[in-house]
Amino acid sequence: MPDEPITPHAGPTLDPDGQLSYVGEDGRRYVILGREDLDAIGAERVMGTLRDASDLFHQIETLSRRWLDQVSRSPLRRSEALALLLASIETALEQSQDEERGC
Repeated sequence: MPDEPITPHAGPTLDPDGQLSYVGEDGRRYVILGREDLDAIGAERVMGTLRDASDLFHQIETLSRRWLDQVSRSPLRRSEALALLLASIETALEQSQDEERGC
């Protein structure tokens, strides 16, 4: 059975180990970029960009929770609704990326 997607409890942060990570709803920490990757691309630049986008991320999170609450009232379980939401967002973003590339 594939792993269930884990909803972040909060936005990503630079943890004490120097990794870009977030805490999931399940209380576990998930690493997005390891220390080596961050050193290569500049941790401060990444954190500045994330700080600048935090309001927008909060809006996305709020809308996602509202969508999950509404869709979970159907026969779909919340975990199924979450998987559908994440898959739909991923597909939409991949399609827009393909369009930007001219594919």
